[in-house]
Amino acid sequence: MKKGILLIAAVGTMFFTSCKDAGSSASEKVKAENVDAAAARDSKATVYPELSFDETEFDFGNIPQGEPVEHVFTFTNTGRAPLVITNAKSTCGCTVPEYHKNESIQPGETGEMLVKYNGSGRGQVQKTVTISANTENGQEQIKIKAFVEAENAS
Repeated sequence: MKKGILLIAAVGTMFFTSCKDAGSSASEKVKAENVDAAAARDSKATVYPELSFDETEFDFGNIPQGEPVEHVFTFTNTGRAPLVITNAKSTCGCTVPEYHKNESIQPGETGEMLVKYNGSGRGQVQKTVTISANTENGQEQIKIKAFVEAENAS
């Protein structure tokens, strides 16, 4: 029994010490060029595009009920990486954004998003368009509003 325990202990010691490379540490095995490449890769990962609109809200004022209106929102990529808008959606079907989906907009370039509203509802209305893009926070918002005047009943 004693010999069995000693044999197991000896084999276990050889197993654990044989994996260790004598005379070198893990930091000595890391190549300097790999560290530089990883640092360059990681620094690029923190560079984002920025979606900067000339205006984030537009007021159509008073419009007749059922009167379709539209407005063009102009934006610029003020970041340091290409901007890609992947989706734009409204809070309801009465407001429709139109844009160039998945088009790459380089830093410093401008783009447009057309927002159409069909004039439904009554009174003060406000609609939000949520834009999904590859910006740091991933979503931006623009808004339209109008006062929809009820049709005259004749």
